[in-house]
Parts: sequence; structure tokens; C-alpha cells
Amino acid sequence: MLVREFMIYNVIKVKPETSVKEVLEILVDKEIGGMPICDDHDALLGMVSDGDILRTIKPIESQIYGLGLYMEYLAEHNLQTRIKEIADVEIIKIAKTKGLITVYPDDEIDHAVKLLSKHHFKKLPVVNRNNRVIGVISRGDVLRKIQASILTNL
Repeated sequence: MLVREFMIYNVIKVKPETSVKEVLEILVDKEIGGMPICDDHDALLGMVSDGDILRTIKPIESQIYGLGLYMEYLAEHNLQTRIKEIADVEIIKIAKTKGLITVYPDDEIDHAVKLLSKHHFKKLPVVNRNNRVIGVISRGDVLRKIQASILTNL
């Protein structure tokens, strides 16, 4: 079985200058956990996930020195401040851009499953030989196909 049999061809992708706020809207509206970041020619520049955004807005723990007390209201205020600070930041600035792992449509699905499990990725970009994004494959895509296969073979 090949990656092309499991991948999603209708890829939701964003440009590097897309704001964090806009990416959040897409993630929520489309009910997805991440997407590729591409240039105008669909060349892969990065991947962004809901985890990348959460790690970026994570509140910085605060302590009042001298008292050694963690103040919960400071952390809450800090979270709201962090959200405001990053809302208009270009997504490429918080996304994974180095060491991107991709698969080709003609790769064996076993290879994609190994990468998804080894690196704990939710999805992988599927690229052509020119590094242009032509699809994505996710853990969910693979599991749905496996389930369908099991049900039809019963």
C-alpha cells in the first residue's frame, strides 16, 4: 500500500505571513490540528500545529520574590498578555521550519506509519520531487483506512 492511497489531496495550507490569529481561526473552523506553511508555488516552508501555538502562549510561571508564592492571578494575566502579544505574529516565526520530515506519494505506507509513530507527529506533508506540497497524511487517515479494511475483511 502506498501513501497516495491514504493521503488527503485537498490540503489546507497557509502562507508564512499568515498571523497566529488567522491560523487559530482556520484550525478551529476546519477542526484540524495543523497544516503546512507554503510559499506561492506550494513549496514547503514549515509545519504548524496546535501544539506549536499552545507552547508559544504557555504562561510563564511567575513568583513574587521574597514571598516565594506563585500567584495564580499573575499566571492568568500572563496568559491573556501572551495571547495578545502573539495574535498578530507571522506564523512562520513560531512554526517548525528546520528538519522537516516529508513523505512522497509513492512511499510505502509502512514508512509513513513509522515516521508518524517515531516522531509523534499528527500529520506529515506529502510532497512531490520538487518539494511542492500535494497532500498530507495523518494518523487519523491511516487509522480510518485500517478500520475500513478490517471491517470489509470480517
